[in-house]
Formats: sequence, C-alpha cells, structure tokens
Amino acid sequence: MNKINLDKLTYAINGCAMKVHNTLGNGFQEVIYQRCLAIELERAGLGYKREEDHVIFYEGIEVGTRRADFVVEDVVIVEIKALINLEDVHLAQAKNYVVAYDKPIGLLINFGARSLQFKKVFNPKYSSGS
Repeated sequence: MNKINLDKLTYAINGCAMKVHNTLGNGFQEVIYQRCLAIELERAGLGYKREEDHVIFYEGIEVGTRRADFVVEDVVIVEIKALINLEDVHLAQAKNYVVAYDKPIGLLINFGARSLQFKKVFNPKYSSGS
C-alpha cells in the first residue's frame, strides 16, 4: 500500500475514532471504546480484525502471544487506550506491535483525555524515503 493510501486509511480510522469520542466523551473503559470503534469501522466499510492473536518470537523462539486491539485492512495496527494521559511506554508498546506484526504503520488512539489523542507510529522497515 502506498503512502497516499496509508494516509487516507489512517485519516478514515481517525475519523471513526473522532465520531466515537464526540458521541461518548471520555470516562468509559477501554473495551467500550473498542466496541464502538468496531461499529464505526464497519460503518466506514473498513476491513478489520479485532484482538487477533499474534505470536512473538525471540531469536527465532516462540515466547508468547499478543493481541493488538485492531488490524485494519491488514496494514494498520490500531492500539487504543482510555487514559488521562498517554506516556512514552504506550508509544513504545504501539511501535513494538507495528514491528512484531510487520505492518508499515500503527495508530495509538487515546479516548480517555478530554480531547481525543492520536499518535502515528512507523515501522522503520517501511519508512525508507518517507
């Protein structure tokens, strides 16, 4: 997927998240936002998988599994939070998912703040020249 299409896709995902935040506001549990975002992604006609297991390897040895909140159109990892403030550890987690899942880009979306917060994270493997 090229950069323009990725930009359009992340813009559409952010729009879905904004609709959820504008409707609910902040203060709910993460799972509520996750369910509502799934409804909005569906309405937007975006293909997604929710909490799909992904195996994590360490030097070729399977060490466990992790579930990203969403994988949208098989190229964007979406990790959602419902926190007052995002911290560096949340950004690092999102970046690790993007690399572990081998996707070009990820979105960290925080529904817990008064204003919706978005952070884009990039997989260095796909970032050459952009």
